[in-house]
Amino acid sequence: MLEPVFGEPLAVADCGPERVLVVADYHAGIEVGLRADGVELRSAAEKRRKRLLSAIESELVDRCLFLGDLGDSIGSPSRTERAELRELLSAVTDHVPVTVTKGNHDGGIESITEAFDAVNVVDGRGTTIGSVGFCHGHTWPSASVIGADVVVVGHEHPLVRLEDEVGGGRTERVWLRGRIDPAGFPDNDTVGDRLVVCPAFNERSGGTRINERDEFLSPFLPDGLADGDAYLLDGTRLGPYRDV
Repeated sequence: MLEPVFGEPLAVADCGPERVLVVADYHAGIEVGLRADGVELRSAAEKRRKRLLSAIESELVDRCLFLGDLGDSIGSPSRTERAELRELLSAVTDHVPVTVTKGNHDGGIESITEAFDAVNVVDGRGTTIGSVGFCHGHTWPSASVIGADVVVVGHEHPLVRLEDEVGGGRTERVWLRGRIDPAGFPDNDTVGDRLVVCPAFNERSGGTRINERDEFLSPFLPDGLADGDAYLLDGTRLGPYRDV
């Protein structure tokens, strides 16, 4: 139903008539926000775009779905961010149509997407395609999304801190996958079977370090994910995410 792309923070969802490339937390223009915080980094806009286009071509998908936070600015996008988004959407829609489920950083995204007939934007409660529900995860999903067989969310940017035998360490992006726990959705009479929390596509966006007990950001995590496992981008299973 949902298969990660090996070595990439991307997945392909088999939604029946469509194969959908799922991209969480792209955060176009993130370097502008980092610069405002005193961090000077050269723009990786071209690198991000080329990586995504390569996956669209190699995975033979029918649609690209941005799972919220396509942009980085919470309010109106900056001029640099607008330029990156226009170039990105122009390139992607040359290949496939696009769906954007709005995230908390996408408040002004329609001012950019309205120029593209092949881009559809849905609100933060998400959308379903076939038997798969998609939403960003910063707010409660719609009943139809949480009732889908598989529910796919972003927003959390899950990370793990790994240490070697000599005390060195590195931080890696991870997938969280497990059963939906109805206790996490007390206002829903029906919930689906599986929940997947996607890693952020943008490696500069930080995230929730699950093995350092960072607080989860989503209103339904961790309560809504029962017996979930963490996986590295290369597919390595790290075991139950609560115990990593």
